[in-house]
Amino acid sequence: MKFITLFFCFCFATSFSYSQEELSESFQEIDSLYKEDQFYFGFTYNLIGKKPSGLSQSGFSGGFHFGYTKDMPINKKRNKAIGIGLGLSLNSFNQNLLISEDVKGDALFQIIDDTEITVTKNKFTTYLVEMPIEYRWRTSTATDYKFWRIYTGFKLGYVFANSSKFEGTPENASIKNISAINNLQYGLTLGAGYNTWNFYLYYTLNPIFNDSAKIEGEVIDANAIKIGLIFYIL
Repeated sequence: MKFITLFFCFCFATSFSYSQEELSESFQEIDSLYKEDQFYFGFTYNLIGKKPSGLSQSGFSGGFHFGYTKDMPINKKRNKAIGIGLGLSLNSFNQNLLISEDVKGDALFQIIDDTEITVTKNKFTTYLVEMPIEYRWRTSTATDYKFWRIYTGFKLGYVFANSSKFEGTPENASIKNISAINNLQYGLTLGAGYNTWNFYLYYTLNPIFNDSAKIEGEVIDANAIKIGLIFYIL
């Protein structure tokens, strides 16, 4: 069901892009002060960087991102601009880090030992409000809606909800609002491509967890790396 939904979202974005192009070409008047204000949505494969010893990923760890960016050209040709946006992001990480709670409600972390624990599913998920800030370069003009682009920048995110889910033996476990996950996430972004298809990279500069997240006394310094595709809709 999820794949069907994603497929229809992709088809809608592609068809919307082409119909918008045809509509724009039908107008005689050329807007010399055009902007590239854009809705965006993207799909990423999420990696965990700076992994502590023993931590590994399995299965598919995915992310879905969407929002709106306000475009502010900074030169006469209007092919360079600053973009400031607002969006939402959902990210899952499938891995072998078991998150549980003690009697006080504090999070505990341990690497799953396959000889003692059987795992069907183990992942944690974060939900963020994000603000991308970009420097935008493109080959667009007032009449050309197919163009090359390179957007680089910085993204600030706030984790407003998170959860962890384990399915297996000896028993299933589900936790919400883990205090050991950093509420503030920030990192560098890169979007580059032509027309509808654009490569996307997000490298988080701070750890996923705060200093209270430890494995055998060692702080978990892991960060998030997201690689995928991003689509822009005028």
